[in-house]
Amino acid sequence: MSVFSDFLPLSSQSDRRRGRISSPAASRAAGLAAAGTVAAVALPLGTLAPRVGAPIIALALGMAFAAATPAGRSLGGLGSISRAALQVAIVLLGATFSLSEVASVGASSLPVMLASLATALITAALLGRRLGVPERLRILTGVGTGICGASAIASVSGVIDAPAREIRYAISTIFAFNLAAVLLFPPLGHLLGMSPHAFGLWSGTAINDTSSVVAAGFAYSHAAGTYAVIVKLTRTTMIIPITLYLATRTFRRRTTAQTGEQTGTASPTAATLRRIMPWFLLWFLAASATNSLGVFTPDLRAAFSHIGLALTTLALAAVGLSSNLRELRQTGTRPLALGALVWIAVATTSLALQALTGAS
Repeated sequence: MSVFSDFLPLSSQSDRRRGRISSPAASRAAGLAAAGTVAAVALPLGTLAPRVGAPIIALALGMAFAAATPAGRSLGGLGSISRAALQVAIVLLGATFSLSEVASVGASSLPVMLASLATALITAALLGRRLGVPERLRILTGVGTGICGASAIASVSGVIDAPAREIRYAISTIFAFNLAAVLLFPPLGHLLGMSPHAFGLWSGTAINDTSSVVAAGFAYSHAAGTYAVIVKLTRTTMIIPITLYLATRTFRRRTTAQTGEQTGTASPTAATLRRIMPWFLLWFLAASATNSLGVFTPDLRAAFSHIGLALTTLALAAVGLSSNLRELRQTGTRPLALGALVWIAVATTSLALQALTGAS
């Protein structure tokens, strides 16, 4: 799936209204140059502060730059840069695993992952109703927290007819807790004395967005980061059944409202399936399958790891540069409160299940 920078609080239409730099091509070039510069600064700093890591440093530097930029100016193409860089980095990471390792980690994480997802959806539905949050915003908050951040919100919003305002609120809320997770999870993991696999399982099941999982996981350790990514990719696949269910439910409701009669079964279109399918996961699996055949040498796998780190740092730089804290302040207390409660519920559920089952 794409990362949350694709759908940050500033939409492309509002960006154009607010005056992007010069032509679209020049704006995209400026965005790539800015993200590349931030990443180039963050990479050596990451070697000096390995507990923090280059991706988190890039995120912080990008956010600082965005906060200092006048409100009327913004860089173009950052969502595309972040999405492409992170997806290529994940495919390269797949080239360092065998298919048996991917299958083993994915299968072992399923109980914790499914319980965390159920916690997110149920908590969002029940507490959101108590807080007076609209139904569609409750759904967006639940899937955003439980599956894959703004990518899930973008997939689901189209099938439940969510208004643009609620989409912005949900994305701003998810963005806030993505940032909090990146900053808080690594030190909390060290405080709790978590092993790399335990932290990878925790971050992979409890952090909203893929980019944030990558940043927090690799800030903890390389082993934690690789484990977290596989767990997160397993979790990302849940967007398919959830979105198909919601699409079917919305279709039935719409048909009932128009005809006054309850319909039987209704199938979402093939276009819906194509749109929500996380296609880059297939490339990840293809890379793992190729590595399983012994095609990649140890030196080549090491090169893939270094390139992947650079691309991840570039992706997080673009995320930081895309941030819009001004709009986050306009989200309102109820969506933020719901997001906080769901996020805490998911994080504690994941930790509790690990403690009870010994999963890691």
